[in-house]
Order: sequence, then C-alpha cells, then structure tokens
Amino acid sequence: MIKAENLRKQVPMAGGELAILKGITLEIKSGDSVAIIGASGSGKSTLLGLLAGLDEASGGRVIINDTDISALDEDQRALFRGRNVGFVFQSFQLLPALTALENVMLPLELQGQADARKQAEHFLERVGLAERTSHYPRQMSGGEQQRVAIARAFANSPAILFADEPTGNLDTTTGGIIVDLLFDLNREQGTTLVLVTHDHALAARCEHRFRLDAGALVEGN
Repeated sequence: MIKAENLRKQVPMAGGELAILKGITLEIKSGDSVAIIGASGSGKSTLLGLLAGLDEASGGRVIINDTDISALDEDQRALFRGRNVGFVFQSFQLLPALTALENVMLPLELQGQADARKQAEHFLERVGLAERTSHYPRQMSGGEQQRVAIARAFANSPAILFADEPTGNLDTTTGGIIVDLLFDLNREQGTTLVLVTHDHALAARCEHRFRLDAGALVEGN
C-alpha cells in the first residue's frame, strides 16, 4: 500500500542544510493501523507530509499502490490525494464560514460526487453529530469540531487516512472518544490508518509502530 524508499528531507539554513529526515525506508500494508512516534523535532510530521504527498522529498521516493507520488507534479499529487487520501489534523482545519454539513460536503463536491449531501449526512450521523449539521465551527466544542473533521476525512472513503496528533487539542475523555471513532471507522471501511502521536496509549492501539530519532528510523515493528 505505502512504501518509502530512502526518503530524505533537507532544508537550507545559514551555513548549509538541516537534515530533517535521513534515509527513511519503511512499508505499510493495506488496512494496517500504524503509529509514527518520537520526540518533538524527530521528523514525525515531516515524514507524514511526505507519505501523504503534501510535501516534496529532497531524495528517495514514496510509492502508494504502485504510483510513485514523488514523480508527480503538485497538481497531480493534489488530484491523487483527493481520490485516495483523507486527513485529520490537530487544529481541525474546518472552514469557519461553512456549517458542519457544508464542511463535510465540500471535498465531495470538489470530486464531483452527486450524492455529496447524503454522504455527508451519513458520516455526520456516524460520528454522533446528526443534530449539529447546521452549526458553524464556532458553535461547537473542540471535540465536536474534530468529529466533523473525521466525518470529512472518511466521507470520500479514502484508501488511507493520515492523522497528525488528532487528540492533541482535546481533553483525555474527548480524546478517547475521537480515538475510538478513528479505529471503528478504520475497521469498518478497511482504511489504512497512519497516525503521528506523542500519546503512547494511542500508539499501543496500533498494529505497528515506527519510531524516529533525529530524523532516522530507529525502530519499527
């Protein structure tokens, strides 16, 4: 499903370059749940961005289902993401001028799905927000906003869901509800789930874990 081969990322800085990722090679199989763990600054979010096609590597490549996304241009990667990938971020990334329903419908409409409203309503009901479809993000709690983000991520039935610290802005109880939803939907839809997290309890729920240290892969199972 996902294969990284000698993946590297450097950024320019005064006097040379900073190596953020140092030759990462890993493989994630279809339907797996995977946690990417490590200390702050270890390169976790950078690796997630490269695997998801949100950023370009300095070297190496990422292959998803026989497609070398490293060889695609920005527009091609965006099209690939729209068809294959869902995202859940720590900061929710909801559009404040749109209702919960409209936030979930938007990516479906951009993909040209005729039943966008029906799909959006179904997934908002699935995450327990059937009564909140007409509410705007400012009218919802952090946990409710994250549930909208999860509904949006799963509504297009993505092959892969990438989540970057999905419980980072939530209290323990609300975070537990969000985690249960992610894993429930992962099992129900067979979606490959790739998480970046500092939460060891969350990482322990995943089938596999990759640990980074200073941009290098030091452990994987």
